[in-house]
Amino acid sequence: MTTPEYTDMYAQSKSDTVYRKITSDYVSTINVDGKEILKVEAEGIRLLTAQAMKDIAHLLRTSHLEKLAKILKDPEASDNDRFVATELLKNANIASGMVLPGCQDTGTGIIMGKKGQYVWTDDDDAKAINQGVIDTYTQTNLRYSQLAPQSLFEEKNTKTNGPAQVDLYTVEGNEYHFLFVSKGGGSANKTFLFQETPAILRQDKLTEFLDEKLKLLGTSACPPYHLAIVIGGLSAEQNLKTVKMASTHYLDNLPTVGGDFGQAIRCPEMEEQVLKMTQRFNIGAQFGGKYFCHDVRVIRMPRHGASVPIGFGVSCSADRQAKAKITKDGIFLEQLETDPARFLPKIEHDNLSNNVVKIDLDRPLDQVRAELSKHPIKTRLSLSGTIVVARDLAHAAILKNIEAGEPMPDYLKNHIVYYAGPAKTPQGYASGSFGPTTAGRMDSYVDKFQEAGGSLVMLAKGNRSKQVTDACAKYGGFYLGSIGGPAAILAKDNITKVEVLDFEDYGMEAVWKIIVKDFPAFIIIDDKGNDFFKNL
Repeated sequence: MTTPEYTDMYAQSKSDTVYRKITSDYVSTINVDGKEILKVEAEGIRLLTAQAMKDIAHLLRTSHLEKLAKILKDPEASDNDRFVATELLKNANIASGMVLPGCQDTGTGIIMGKKGQYVWTDDDDAKAINQGVIDTYTQTNLRYSQLAPQSLFEEKNTKTNGPAQVDLYTVEGNEYHFLFVSKGGGSANKTFLFQETPAILRQDKLTEFLDEKLKLLGTSACPPYHLAIVIGGLSAEQNLKTVKMASTHYLDNLPTVGGDFGQAIRCPEMEEQVLKMTQRFNIGAQFGGKYFCHDVRVIRMPRHGASVPIGFGVSCSADRQAKAKITKDGIFLEQLETDPARFLPKIEHDNLSNNVVKIDLDRPLDQVRAELSKHPIKTRLSLSGTIVVARDLAHAAILKNIEAGEPMPDYLKNHIVYYAGPAKTPQGYASGSFGPTTAGRMDSYVDKFQEAGGSLVMLAKGNRSKQVTDACAKYGGFYLGSIGGPAAILAKDNITKVEVLDFEDYGMEAVWKIIVKDFPAFIIIDDKGNDFFKNL
């Protein structure tokens, strides 16, 4: 009997990633017992992390931008597909100026490191990585999103965006390799795990399962997506970690044929089938069409015989990740695209321009609702005037006050409410990146708020639950969808003034008043109970 040899479960063929050198400093080599040891100073790891987190907040991979540009050339793409793709390309161009981040949710720092056994560092690597994350978020126009628990029910913002999630592994060799990811909270929430049985390991059963379940992703995490599906895994935790790595294309060079030890493999044929399946959903790039996904990755993993975990998740339009490596030659970071403007069409034209309905928000809200009521779902809007911004913490505080007998605040009665949270405002700008957050987190508040005369017109991204549709039909409310992804555009072109209105001590989670011009939106749910997503 042959003794099985250890094989890295994620062993891959050589990557074609292009790197740029950050510095030759902070690295050196020594000889120990005839082995060349790579010495890395903690300051070098800190510097690399800070630069990586800055780059991925503003720059995207060339391959991602190529896929966006491809949508514009596809005759099968819908008007909505093309409109969203164009806006995302414009947004990438603005963000590449390294002032405004591409997305207002500048994410949680998630860093994976694979450290060779012949790499010696002079301090705690996780500490250096965390400090690099903090450096970038405190010194640039990014948002602090991390909340530290004070008790079971109380928490406060760390005001550094720390801590980062740091996962470090040991591997063979004398190099240190990294994957840097900035993951938005709304996107991370669109990760699903199902514990199935071996009965699902049939082509027809698996296809039926995916056709049903993938629609749960909806549009909350800003499609077009890089979709990842993982079947198997030695634990639920390993399955979902693999989902995240696959969605970043980190596992693209896995083999397509398995072995006896338990090697993870890619399944290209299934990837193509699932991609075609998603194109038939008609969810499209947020508001109808073909491009729910750019691409799909399907990974098959080893598993315990009693369980078949199936996980899926996405890397969204803010496709923020970069590889890096430290070798004896220096510190290197993946080269991201610095000139996204070259992917924009030479002559811009908007084939939806004749169908845009302009809405003046600086008039009584009843008049705004009466105007919206004249138009069907999917109608494209251009909003100008005053908008109130309130999200999770503010909603919770307002509900608590209402339950204590206080009235609904006038600002929620008199204005539309935008679910969003701003990044920091750069000097000389009216607003920082200020894009929509995931609407579903506010679903539980809608019925009570509308009953009290508030939140009768809501603005955010993604699909809503039936309770929101029912509330809008009952109270005459509307839900307007905003394009998820182009937060830098909104800051540069559409938001002219930002001021705190209430709950100032909540920081980013405060209630804000913003003035907008030509703010793009769509009618998703109307006052008759029609829902764009209902029959998808």
